[in-house]
Amino acid sequence: MNKPLLAVLAAVATVGLGATPALAAPQTTAPQSTAPHSAKAAAVTVDFAGTVSLSNCSGSVIRFPGSADTDPALVLTNGHCLETGMPSAGQVITGQSSSRTFGLLNSAGTKIATLRANQIVYSTMTDTDVTIYRTTTTYSAIKSSYGISPLTVQDTHPVAGTAIKVVSGYWKRIYSCNIDGFVYRLKEGDWTFKDSVRYTSACNTIGGTSGSPVIDATTGKVVAVNNTGNEDGARCTVNNPCEVDASGNVTVRQGINYAQQTYNIPACFTTGNRLNLSAAGCTLPKP
Repeated sequence: MNKPLLAVLAAVATVGLGATPALAAPQTTAPQSTAPHSAKAAAVTVDFAGTVSLSNCSGSVIRFPGSADTDPALVLTNGHCLETGMPSAGQVITGQSSSRTFGLLNSAGTKIATLRANQIVYSTMTDTDVTIYRTTTTYSAIKSSYGISPLTVQDTHPVAGTAIKVVSGYWKRIYSCNIDGFVYRLKEGDWTFKDSVRYTSACNTIGGTSGSPVIDATTGKVVAVNNTGNEDGARCTVNNPCEVDASGNVTVRQGINYAQQTYNIPACFTTGNRLNLSAAGCTLPKP
């Protein structure tokens, strides 16, 4: 799990109160270039506009293809970034009250506003690793007040080889690489993720990048949410996920990082950005 050092210290402080998995600490590496691709390489400029910083993770303001400007704005991050603690394997949380705040960033990565949640719309670490918050404001109000538009979640499966950017609002850092492929099952401790995105090695994400939107560098749409990587070469442990194929064969790729696809989320939201896990085409895990 790509979480920052403060989370590690908190985990150490609670030893003896119950089993708490170790969490990733940030590395002191030089930031990667945030310069946009040339016009020949990408049709859009990917920057920090629409991303958010959380107390311990990254995230983004998102909309779906069917969302309206007057709908309540949603924020996407990881399930393991949930303020009440990581959901257990098999647990799905919906409709829970929240007052969590998010620092809204502009294109340069400067915080220009604070958004506040009033609900945890959906959160799980089963099959995927996502939390979606509903905020107290609308897309149109954010645009009017701060000039920031949400990021649109792509509703189709991405393809291997796609150029992507992982945009961390926590670190104000952008990682550029490609989708290397897709993992049938990614196992990390008690959790198993399905059809995960595997990055090429250039996206060496670190603690604090959890919840960062993974953006198609050509379309500017969100295709996944960054969540983990194998740090030490260990097999299927927390901070050291392993790949499991359809035949049960296990592969460990030390230093390689992963994300969870988001194309299956839009089908679970209806008019007004309301969650409907019974909607046609919705495949997200249910409570």
